[in-house]
Amino acid sequence: MNKKLFKSALALSVTLASTSLFAGGFALNEQSISSMGTGYAGRSSSADDASTVFGNPAGMSRLKQNEVSVGATYLDASTNIKDASSTQGGVNNPGTDKGDMVPGIAVPMGYLVTPIDEHWAFGLGIYAPFGLVTDYEHSFQGNGFGNKSKVQVITVQPTVSYAFNDKVSVGFGPTFNRIEGELDSDVPAFGLGNEKVKIKGDDTATGFNAGILVQPIESTRIGVTYHSQVVYHLTGKTNASGVLSDILDGGPQRYDAKLNVTTPSSVDFSVTHQLNDDWTLYLGSTYTRWSQLKKITVNNTGVSDLAAELAGLNSITEQQNWHDTWSHAIGAAYRVNKQLVLRTGFSVDQTPTNNTDRSVRIPTGDRTVFSLGAGWTPVDNLTFDVAYSYLKEEPIKVRQTQPALGLTYDAKYENSANGFGGSVTYRF
Repeated sequence: MNKKLFKSALALSVTLASTSLFAGGFALNEQSISSMGTGYAGRSSSADDASTVFGNPAGMSRLKQNEVSVGATYLDASTNIKDASSTQGGVNNPGTDKGDMVPGIAVPMGYLVTPIDEHWAFGLGIYAPFGLVTDYEHSFQGNGFGNKSKVQVITVQPTVSYAFNDKVSVGFGPTFNRIEGELDSDVPAFGLGNEKVKIKGDDTATGFNAGILVQPIESTRIGVTYHSQVVYHLTGKTNASGVLSDILDGGPQRYDAKLNVTTPSSVDFSVTHQLNDDWTLYLGSTYTRWSQLKKITVNNTGVSDLAAELAGLNSITEQQNWHDTWSHAIGAAYRVNKQLVLRTGFSVDQTPTNNTDRSVRIPTGDRTVFSLGAGWTPVDNLTFDVAYSYLKEEPIKVRQTQPALGLTYDAKYENSANGFGGSVTYRF
């Protein structure tokens, strides 16, 4: 058995596993059910309920009572993989392409806002700003480039706001963020089976959210919110197991792993305009600096003497070449009566990936999203919000190669998703 080929396979799998963490680059929008109903248009200017802690902390100054809001969104994604082909060692690699690799997942959220006096308010939010789970079938044709990715980020945000007057308020809150990830690859081992590589790691890091809310005229509010980048230094373990590890290293290997990851900053700008007593219109745009994710580097220590012979296994860098993105949204709300409001929205969202570097772990394209929602207030201090969103991505192609192993994967992906959200807000 050629040891260099084994090392190349192992190094490749670790590198590819590391790239999947950027599937967490799928920034989650699901932090507010009322905003979900309008396609997240007006997120930084509406300040309809306690979820403004995330949308724009300056909006807490508009809430004149204590408010608690809790809810969740269930995401159901679907992928259709077409025209797939794969080679291993330069020959056809059989396998399956079911496309059912994203399990249904619930995204929870919770907020508290307490006015202190006519100027100051305090808030607390718990939400998920980033996250992704992809888990291909065991026989997936492209499993040499990645078969499982699981990334979860949970944020706790204590927040204060200050109203200078009835027209201008500001808000600020530090964020305490916990990230956990599991990244697997299943690399074919030259007809002897598969070499499995799994990376697990976690970290806690801080950032901040800040916003300003201006109401130049009675019917119109303008909001700007800045969400800072967060730099993580994950520590964990890299595990390698399989027939090659057994033959060349005497059994499964385990290394101490370190991985630096930066989730990007973003700026959200929106306008809320009350057309009349019944209709409210929303516009919004978000700029996200995905180009801050320039590369991923995995550093392993405690590597075996055999694996250490190849440069690159101790420290592996993968360039991402992601680019900054814009998303735009428009929405409207219609108040049927004092108890019921209906909402709708439409948004478009660019992908940060490109046609050259797109991988099976991040097979995403530009999105369009259509949303519907409703808010029901049966009594003055209690509101139930529900929302539904349908997401459709443009068809994209994934082309990955690893010449040293004769490993390729080529396929067309068509992605869509349904989101169902619900929340309850209690004022006291």
